[in-house]
Amino acid sequence: MSRAFVFPGQASQAVGMGREVAAAFPAAREVFEEIDDTLDQKLSKLMFEGPEDELMLTENAQPAIMAVSLAVMRVLARDGGLNLVTSAVYLAGHSLGEYSALAAGGSLDLADTARLLKIRGRAMQQAVPVGQGAMAALMGLDLDAADAIAKEAASGEVCQAANDNAPGQVVVSGSAGAVARAVDIAKSKGAKRAIMLPVSAPFHCALMAPAADAMADALAKVAMSPLAVPLVANVTARPVTAPAEIRRLLVEQVTGVVRWRESVLYMKEQGVTHIAEVGAGRVLAGLCKRIDGDLACVSVGTPETIEEFLKTL
Repeated sequence: MSRAFVFPGQASQAVGMGREVAAAFPAAREVFEEIDDTLDQKLSKLMFEGPEDELMLTENAQPAIMAVSLAVMRVLARDGGLNLVTSAVYLAGHSLGEYSALAAGGSLDLADTARLLKIRGRAMQQAVPVGQGAMAALMGLDLDAADAIAKEAASGEVCQAANDNAPGQVVVSGSAGAVARAVDIAKSKGAKRAIMLPVSAPFHCALMAPAADAMADALAKVAMSPLAVPLVANVTARPVTAPAEIRRLLVEQVTGVVRWRESVLYMKEQGVTHIAEVGAGRVLAGLCKRIDGDLACVSVGTPETIEEFLKTL
């Protein structure tokens, strides 16, 4: 068995996330408490109880999603004896999930990861005034077709492919008017569906340049260790282990395309047969199955799925 561990990104958050894991495992509670202390915020209470509108704020959602992933990883290590170096051949994360992967792999410590994601979420939200940016999912089109539509829709504004999630599922991002035009163009060019997404900012496009600058500053100030298990980076869909290159790619990722489909295919080509999504929700496991139906994909984020997963180690 050749396994990769992957970590979810934004849109996996929901009120109640992590609550059952915290109740069942002291190791998980430790993680939530450490992040609460680091951020001087009762983030865990917000995750467990809401309110939803506050949890959905990008600056809260990003560290919250990471918190669940790292809580589950600590349970797997503490209670299940998981050794990531011997259990995984690759790590990968969708957007903010790359920070979870780096913390899981020991490149970043937990407190620095929480602080970085708080900064990242706030900077991404502040980069574009609410209402001026948008994102849309184009279904039934590949990356090249979506990219061409984005270029046509731009008309002097920003519109570009942001997430290549799976075959026939590409997200475009940019100025609100340009993204709305992209939806209309996509429908006229045979997209199965083209829908605006309920997001608070236009992630992974050139409008995020101020957030990229903020992350360059923040990442320069934290210690980062080389990875023993390579990270398949979003922007290159290729493995990286060296801190200097990881920092550079994390900055590029803020404005660049999340090449998730290519990343999963790369891991499959390198012999990966099993993918474990660690944390909140089941988004990535679903995408991975769509990308290659031969991959065995599981989501590990509840007490029940943790116990089942530990039996496979």
